[in-house]
Amino acid sequence: QLQLVESGGGWVQPGGSLRLSCAPSGFTLDDYSIGWFRQAPGKEREGVSCISRSGRSKNYADSVKGRFTVSKDNANNTVYLQMNSLKPEDTGIYYCAATIRTIQALCVRAWYDYWGQGTQVTVSS
Repeated sequence: QLQLVESGGGWVQPGGSLRLSCAPSGFTLDDYSIGWFRQAPGKEREGVSCISRSGRSKNYADSVKGRFTVSKDNANNTVYLQMNSLKPEDTGIYYCAATIRTIQALCVRAWYDYWGQGTQVTVSS
C-alpha cells in the first residue's frame, strides 16, 4: 500500500523557520510529482508548493513565494519544504501528496491520489 509520512511540524514564533519532510512508503519518488498542501481551520485545503517528477520544476502559491522552498531528494527518497519567515497565517495542517497524473509541478488537488496524514504547523507569539 502506498503511503506518505510527513514530519517536522510544530510551533514557532512569527519570523521563525521549520523544515517539513515527506517520506513515502511502498514506492519511490522518482516516478511521482509531489505537492504540499495545507488546511487552516474553517478553510479549504490549498496548494502551497509542488515539484515536478524530475525535481527541476517548482511551483509556489503567491502567499509563500520568496519564503518557502521545496526540494526533492530522490537519492534519499524524501521531499522537503523549507519554510522561512513564517507568519500566523501559515498556521494549518500541512499534507504532502503524490501523483503520477502529471510530471509537471502542478498543484491541482484532484490530481493527487496519495496523501499523508498531515503535520500541524502553528505560528504564534
